[in-house]
Amino acid sequence: MSDESQARPAHRPAVENRKLRLIVGVISPLRSILPEIAAVCAAFLVGAIILWVTGHPIWDTFYRLFHGAFGTRTAIGTTLTRATPLIFTGLAFAVAFKCGLFNIGAEGQLQVGAFAAAWIGFALPPLPPLFHITLAFAAGAVAGVLWALIPAVLRAKRGVHEVVTTMMFAHVGILLTRYFAFGPFKAEGWIPHTERIAATAQLARIMPPTQLSTALFVALFCALAVYWFLWKTAPGYGIRAAGLNPPAAEAGGVPIARSIILALLLSGALAGLGGAGEILGVFRRFVDGFSPGYGWDGIAVGLLGRLHPVGIVLSALLFGALRVGGMAVDRVTDVPADIAVILQATVVLFIAAPKLMNFIRRREHTR
Repeated sequence: MSDESQARPAHRPAVENRKLRLIVGVISPLRSILPEIAAVCAAFLVGAIILWVTGHPIWDTFYRLFHGAFGTRTAIGTTLTRATPLIFTGLAFAVAFKCGLFNIGAEGQLQVGAFAAAWIGFALPPLPPLFHITLAFAAGAVAGVLWALIPAVLRAKRGVHEVVTTMMFAHVGILLTRYFAFGPFKAEGWIPHTERIAATAQLARIMPPTQLSTALFVALFCALAVYWFLWKTAPGYGIRAAGLNPPAAEAGGVPIARSIILALLLSGALAGLGGAGEILGVFRRFVDGFSPGYGWDGIAVGLLGRLHPVGIVLSALLFGALRVGGMAVDRVTDVPADIAVILQATVVLFIAAPKLMNFIRRREHTR
């Protein structure tokens, strides 16, 4: 009896240690995303102040914003539809940024990828559906790669800053696809768009009557693939090492130029896939102006998601919800949909400002 009573306390420290490790295991990931949670909360606080100053009801507006994004089955489907291309462009930004690169041209890569997928869809004769869809996605990815190729080579071989070249190519891509939609590939009618893609190239809709398609599954697969590539492969390690400390990475045998080219080409491919998914699943033809700025928003999605695929998926969901909820608020109240844009911009500001200050401090410290 006395032996048992003496043995019981001996187990308590082990049990308490296991509980402590469990608590730490839960809290540690939450602590790592506290800045992002604080940024979202601060953005809604700023939005509440703006609504109060302008005389609009705060709680009713936020309720309608949330209900418009998640309140019904149709709202959820529409939110996921808007989030899908943001997953692609957020991943595109993250892959480049992991290598210390700022791919600001995802919008152009998305546009040329969308047109390439549309061309495969309407120009080729009907093919077996799986093959036709795969070919269209591949065309979108290749178009995005080609649109990122020259900026990648110029950055790796000549040191030309990728912000300048990717921005220039973004505008060229947007204007080129606009020319195609208005000119040689324009279908009949006053709207600038191409012919409808063949039924064998169309992605299935998974939540009618919304336009949510199986492109969502492709986006989630790409998120898993990006995680595996960046954290489980040698080339992915090279990309991350080149972004963290190029001199040390080069001293360790990492080919910096090759990592730069690979990162930007993968970034372009992901953006091109995002454009292909929109055409094959939502519009089913190339339409000029189909993107409300998914490429530009991908920068904010990537930053808010901490450049991690899981965070990017959640961040894309938030931005998709704000976009859809903002339109719902605009429909049923006198609050303009721009309140959602203000919330997005404020989130980006609160996320980017600390990073900018850290960058400035590092620059001052090295002088």
